[in-house]
Amino acid sequence: MPFLHSIMNGKNRKDIKPGLYVAIVQKQDQRTGELTEGVVKRLLTKSGFHPRGIKVQLETGEVGRVQKILEDEFLS
Repeated sequence: MPFLHSIMNGKNRKDIKPGLYVAIVQKQDQRTGELTEGVVKRLLTKSGFHPRGIKVQLETGEVGRVQKILEDEFLS
């Protein structure tokens, strides 16, 4: 669903929920843009929108800003 991906880009807090499968960029990877995939444990950004992506903590403990929502495996 390309239309869904364009709307749910990780910049709006309302689109991110615990349990969602996402790709984040961690602080140390911002220069290279390397993405880390995982499941959201909790949201760290309080505002409804962030231009560089909502900051989350993954279940593995890694923290970063959501770059992509990879909902295909987890939304049914």
